Amino acid sequence: MTNALPRHIAVIDIGKTNAKVVLVDAASESQLGVRSRPNSVLNDAPYPHADVEGLWTFILDSLGELHREHGVDGISITTHGATAALMAGDQLALPVLDYEYDGPQASDEAYDRARPAFAETLSPRLPNGLNLGAQIFWQSRAFPEDFSRVTSILTYPQYWAWRLTGLLASEVTSLGCHSDLWAPEQSDFSSMVDAQGWRALFPAIRPAASVLGPILPRLAGLTGLAADTPVTCGIHDSNASLVPHLGRDEAPFTILSTGTWAIAMTVGGDTTNLDQSRDSLANVDAFGRPVPTARFMGGREFDTLVQTIVTPSEVDIAAVIERDVQALPTFAPGVGPFAAGRGRWTVAAEGLTDGERTAAASLYLALVARECLDLCGLGRSITIEGPLARNALFGAALATLADRPVHASGDGTGTSLGASLLFGGQPAHEQHDRPIAPLAHPGFADYARRWYERAKASSFVPMN
Repeated sequence: MTNALPRHIAVIDIGKTNAKVVLVDAASESQLGVRSRPNSVLNDAPYPHADVEGLWTFILDSLGELHREHGVDGISITTHGATAALMAGDQLALPVLDYEYDGPQASDEAYDRARPAFAETLSPRLPNGLNLGAQIFWQSRAFPEDFSRVTSILTYPQYWAWRLTGLLASEVTSLGCHSDLWAPEQSDFSSMVDAQGWRALFPAIRPAASVLGPILPRLAGLTGLAADTPVTCGIHDSNASLVPHLGRDEAPFTILSTGTWAIAMTVGGDTTNLDQSRDSLANVDAFGRPVPTARFMGGREFDTLVQTIVTPSEVDIAAVIERDVQALPTFAPGVGPFAAGRGRWTVAAEGLTDGERTAAASLYLALVARECLDLCGLGRSITIEGPLARNALFGAALATLADRPVHASGDGTGTSLGASLLFGGQPAHEQHDRPIAPLAHPGFADYARRWYERAKASSFVPMN
């Protein structure tokens, strides 16, 4: 940690769908400027991979522009999980694999024998490359010559920290993100890491809330930033959403971090109800503590369900509830609490208005989110971070379903604020959070009951 808190902090925030550089004023917790671009996947050989050079150009251009406009005093980093860079010295040994690629499934049988038990890692077996260990296992066997050149394995936030500072580090929030690589109760690498001979490839672990080093002199020259501009070690994005709340709220409390994924995390919750078959797991917070978590691909599913987003009227909401218009899980196969389900509508969706379709999709997300809370634990309060904080119907429905105080975060993206707080300082943004009134429609309770009956029957999930 630095002695003086940087005032203007540029947060590099790489989500699965979009990449941003957000300039946060540490004093007011306001966003002074934002640059964004799609986080596109390159589909050329040897497998679908991240466009790291395109992102790098975007990051440097954005830092330079924001510095010229407002001044940048520090840089923090947050990214999506299930991603790593295999380094050969100061080059990539292999491209940064896209976790949605199904190539790692070619090693499924061998990997299932090699991966640790859920009791050790609290990490469920996930499809494609969502277990980072499965990616590395597959890469080591599919590309043995390239893998033999690997000198270090960097989780994704720390890859960008290395590009900015030239310094190598590991960090627990990314290592503990359903990776199979970390044993959260032991605060150490899992038995598989040693069995595969990978431990020496991971650099020393540094706290997320630490300054890794100053920006490289060459980059200071390119961007105009001061040569001593500090850079944090970096943090996994949904864990960044927790940072403003750690030590502030009375545990247990739930943060629902939303974007491509909707990730419910209950700080101070119990891990005993986690179900590895239903996409629930333990994340690891910035202090290395297990946090029971359940998730589904809420943003991705909403985009599938809704072609034209409008704010649904009271008439739209009533029509959906009274006509029993329901979307049933799941529209992101293989993930979420209804991973075995196949998404469908109970009516012909083509006949719905845009308002009705948006209303039905918003209620669908609230119902799935409520199921997640049975897995990760229901906190005394729920705070919604990210895009779904702006969906009033989603929040109102969740408040009714959970029967707990629900707040919409006043920060446009909890990840950016949380990442900025890695430099220190005391978050005060609870004053900006907006309480959400529960949905009062008299037919909603029966609507929800019918939805759960259908969802659980079609997904072969036992009734609780």
